[in-house]
Amino acid sequence: MDGLLVLIIGPSGVGKTVLTRMLLERHPQWTLARSATTRPRRPGESDVFYRFVTREEFTALAEEGAFLEWATVHNGARYGTLRDEIIPALDDGKTVLREVDVQGLASIRHHPLFRRPGGRHRHRAIFIAPESPEQLVAHIHKRAPMTEEELQRRLASVTKEMTFAAQCDATVVSREGELAAAADILEKEIRGTTL
Repeated sequence: MDGLLVLIIGPSGVGKTVLTRMLLERHPQWTLARSATTRPRRPGESDVFYRFVTREEFTALAEEGAFLEWATVHNGARYGTLRDEIIPALDDGKTVLREVDVQGLASIRHHPLFRRPGGRHRHRAIFIAPESPEQLVAHIHKRAPMTEEELQRRLASVTKEMTFAAQCDATVVSREGELAAAADILEKEIRGTTL
């Protein structure tokens, strides 16, 4: 059976990483495709969800064609999807979870390996939406201190990102205090595709 790439999209602070972690605990046979990034590591953060690289290393990887897609996002940090984090697992028939931003979604959907119809690999894009803008602002503030300018830049990005929900195959609302319920819905969306 062919593998399935599950693209998890949503604004910063909505709970994508927590939901992804919950799904991986429920389904150890699924795999995670990490982002390569130039952003600084947060206190206590490991290499589980991100492969931290220097700008020079990132540039070298891009020049080698190691990325399916990459972009410069918040605060000038670069994020990218490495081929070797996804393609071998899909070839082995695995379900691969990958958090991407809206730029990444568009790039992957237009990549010859994933283009519909006729692409070699299946994919499903699921948008994680906040319960409300206020909930999202609270999560962003809790996660990492930032300047008012950075907060405004993030909120402008959120407004833009919310318009992309319609381009996804499904939307799951992440409600305050109800992450397990959101994980259940997300799991059903994924399992419905893999059955």
